[in-house]
Amino acid sequence: MNFSKLLERLKVSSIKKADFSNHLHNMIDVCDDFEVRLEILKSCGLPLLQEDDDIILSTTKTRWQEQVFCFVDIETTGSKPASSSIIEIGAIKYCNNQIIDKFESFVYAQEIPEKITELTGITPKHTQASPDNKEVLFSFREFLEDSVFVAHNVNFDYDFISFHMEQIGLNKMLNPRLCTIDLARKSILSSRYSLAFLNVFLGINTPVSHRAYADALSSLRVFEICLYSLPAWVFSTQDLIDFSKGKKP
Repeated sequence: MNFSKLLERLKVSSIKKADFSNHLHNMIDVCDDFEVRLEILKSCGLPLLQEDDDIILSTTKTRWQEQVFCFVDIETTGSKPASSSIIEIGAIKYCNNQIIDKFESFVYAQEIPEKITELTGITPKHTQASPDNKEVLFSFREFLEDSVFVAHNVNFDYDFISFHMEQIGLNKMLNPRLCTIDLARKSILSSRYSLAFLNVFLGINTPVSHRAYADALSSLRVFEICLYSLPAWVFSTQDLIDFSKGKKP
């Protein structure tokens, strides 16, 4: 069984420690100690719990109201991680209807394409004195912990950051992810679902767009509005993620 299939099993039910250990033995060969392997996965953001003889994905048990979500947005020099760099990260931790922490940083870049400056307003003056990619990503990894990674078009931000984490020697991210585009499509009747459009259409009116922290905040506000339309069966965080993907109980 590969890791993706193992994770899908955990989303449905717990797995016995012995069974889970056998699977990890084939996936993580840096150490024979089960507890060390488990901690490696947790350090990558996978929210695992050990209860008696069972391994549980905490998002299947945690009420979504009590879950820590991390709303993230990045600005980059291009669309492809292998040939582009991150120039700004903005993130907001949110739990129990309130913002509980914030993260915001430019990332060092000597040059920025003109079209990116036109879109974001970010110039080399913002980035040339900023901390480098490694320093910012290490700090962001610590900030993110095992929270649910949320973004508008989440796969772009998630995969971009995870790629660059691996480039500096960190493990790839394993945090659960939630896309506010998907959630909005299931919760809000609209002709368009871009963040800029929803910002105006829903009366959010965040004054700045295409800047990391402002877009993370707009995504959070879209999320809050979507919560009013959740069906009664959405109880856990995993239920919420499943609902956003069109799954039903």
